[in-house]
Amino acid sequence: MAAEKAEQQEQITLQNLSQAFPISVEPQSQDSDKPSNPNLPSFLSSVRLKYVKLGYHYLISNAMYLLLVPLLGISSAHFLTLTAQDLAQLSDQLRFNLVTVVLFPAVMVFLVTLSFVTRPSKVYLVDFACYKPKPAQICTGETFMEISELTTAFNEENLAFQHKIFEKSGLGQRTYLPEAVLQVPPNLCMAEARAEVEAVMFGAIDQLLPRTGVKAKDIGILVVNCSLFNPTPSLSSMIVNHYKLRGNVLSYNLGGMGCSAGLTAIDLAKHLLQVHHNSYALVVSTESLTLNWYLGNDRSMLISNCLFRMGGAAILLSNRSSDRRRSKYQLIHTVRTHKGSDDKSYGSLFQREDQKKKIGLSLSMDLVAVIKEAIKTTS
Repeated sequence: MAAEKAEQQEQITLQNLSQAFPISVEPQSQDSDKPSNPNLPSFLSSVRLKYVKLGYHYLISNAMYLLLVPLLGISSAHFLTLTAQDLAQLSDQLRFNLVTVVLFPAVMVFLVTLSFVTRPSKVYLVDFACYKPKPAQICTGETFMEISELTTAFNEENLAFQHKIFEKSGLGQRTYLPEAVLQVPPNLCMAEARAEVEAVMFGAIDQLLPRTGVKAKDIGILVVNCSLFNPTPSLSSMIVNHYKLRGNVLSYNLGGMGCSAGLTAIDLAKHLLQVHHNSYALVVSTESLTLNWYLGNDRSMLISNCLFRMGGAAILLSNRSSDRRRSKYQLIHTVRTHKGSDDKSYGSLFQREDQKKKIGLSLSMDLVAVIKEAIKTTS
């Protein structure tokens, strides 16, 4: 009876994962747009609300121009209707009203200056670099299964389970794992975890800075995100110390936010660049596997071993107008939706201990449904 339940659980898990790679969003049914409360609209699945927000943001950002253009148009149209006699009379009137003559241009200059000072700075992605580990760290499907067998931490059923998950994961034969994980037995310790993140972060930044010609001292904003590995000193402090960044750098370290932290880091850097003019922002996005490689037999935690691999990226953002021509992209807007208030979303990825007190990242059966709902909400 227990074997039948385990086999059934395995089939359900594989079925959900096969649907998750690639992720496809099914069209909503006709009843999905109906709100649970008839007196309230269903904003979760509505696309219209997103455009309302974007329109409001555009209106607030360009309010000064939207007011000045009609006024200038009306003034120009009225000025063109004046005759030479009207202009002569106007000149005689202004000759005795110097306050009006001086005040009107001063007000116009003040309004134009205010609009330029208060408007958000444009944010550009100058360039980016992705870290590529050493060839010795390549982990093919055969290597992954061989390491799993040699560690002797998994039973036969879970070895077969990992093999099925890996085949459906979509990973190629040139993914990478940390050296500590490739060892038999794995050397999962703090020192190896630090060595992993240093190699990834410093390797990506060492490619990015020479490519852009930006010096480390020119960076005014630093945002680093890594979900599961949060040492002290922080990862952002490691970068500040290694590259000797200036003392007034705005440094932020984001942790425990999962895969979405990459977009969150970009959004944070964008908002900072919109208020700190003439600045560069360095965003580093990575994850550490060394201390989070699971050596147990809880299947919900074994899935992360089959899906996550080593890597990271460094992105240089700028609000300098001089960087516009050489930049790859301009960041127009970012859309964020937080689903943490929903219990299923909150528990879809959960770091916990198994029955033998081994820590791992548990993937819930509701993960696919949560991803679909999040895509519907933000699209």
